[in-house]
Amino acid sequence: MPIIRKSLLQLIFSGSFMKRWNDKLRPMEMVEVDKQAHKMIAAWILFVLNGEKLEPREKIRLGNEIVEGGIFEYLFRMVITDIKPPVFYRIKENPEHYQKLSKWVLKQLRPRLMPLGKDFWDRLTDYHLNPDENSLSRQILDASHMYASYSEFKLLKHLNQMDDELVGIEQSFIDRLKAYSGLDGVNELLHSETTPLGRFADLCGRLRFQTRWSQTPRVPETSVLGHVFIVATFAWFFSLEKGACPARRQNNFFTGLFHDMPELLTRDIISPVKKSDPTIGELIREYEEQEMERRIMAPLKENGYDQIAARLGYFLGVETGSEFDAAALIGGFAKKISTEELDARYNDDSYDPKDGELLKLCDHLAAFMEAYNALQNGITSPHLHQAYWRISQSYMENPVVAGIHVGPLLADFE
Repeated sequence: MPIIRKSLLQLIFSGSFMKRWNDKLRPMEMVEVDKQAHKMIAAWILFVLNGEKLEPREKIRLGNEIVEGGIFEYLFRMVITDIKPPVFYRIKENPEHYQKLSKWVLKQLRPRLMPLGKDFWDRLTDYHLNPDENSLSRQILDASHMYASYSEFKLLKHLNQMDDELVGIEQSFIDRLKAYSGLDGVNELLHSETTPLGRFADLCGRLRFQTRWSQTPRVPETSVLGHVFIVATFAWFFSLEKGACPARRQNNFFTGLFHDMPELLTRDIISPVKKSDPTIGELIREYEEQEMERRIMAPLKENGYDQIAARLGYFLGVETGSEFDAAALIGGFAKKISTEELDARYNDDSYDPKDGELLKLCDHLAAFMEAYNALQNGITSPHLHQAYWRISQSYMENPVVAGIHVGPLLADFE
């Protein structure tokens, strides 16, 4: 059974430190986890659109290839860090040079990833050493990567008008995206200002503007967009540890990726405010649902993207009441179930299951990592100390959650 350890959680979180476009004037800091989140949101959109005609089993396989491929690419990126894209693409054009780079990267990753088991390591190694560039999953990930990077570029290009690299950079993004125009949805993402689907994807990207713990100084500062990627990636690895079926694994990842989408509409309302009075909590929830329907769901449905709206609703728990409810499709309808029922009866692709308790655990662990890393970096704040203590104590008292042994994992951080 794979074992999740502190070193893996820290590796995933380390993208919060990794600056992007750091040779350009930027309106704000741009970091790797934000870009990865936006990339995987775009990948999910393209997956839904291009997977509609596939048989159910093939569609589930495609979804897992996209999620795992995205994680493999992120882990690779954590090692090569600051190689400028033109240099990296030159290396990729020479198979011999790219093999050497990939082998070196894998050597660096091996100590942290071997506890996940030989099967995972073999898939990661094969993905980088024997890439199938023509597979649908690779094309979706490549197109999504270009879209997310181009979205960042558009944020900073107006501040860098005197930079003679700009024209070439922008044209490169456009040309590379056009190369994937055979994929459903790519043209809509390319013209994001004028298409409903593009506006939805851009709206998701705005979560990078929302700083978490906005009243508490931290290093690094994390955005809501980066946070959801960390939660999603934690959920994927814990799903592997639990032996979740393929549909459940990818549903957990995508639920983690979208679980804070209502904060586009309400901003990051801290838990003490939500829980201060049941009436206030219900009022916030009602407002979130109304705004989600008006600004996101309705425009998608009105423009023919019913399947995207339906899947988004499933991830956000529209029918069950919360994104943190375990659920399965039973008799054609989403039903709220317990974690025990999910493990015992519904851990099968045919039920399209997703976790709830596990997602809440990953949300808490991501917040714990934010507090832990800020404290390690010398930031002292009552809010950080309280969050660190509260989360660690709650899981020390209840060390096994959703079948995951959390207590020993958190003990590594002491």
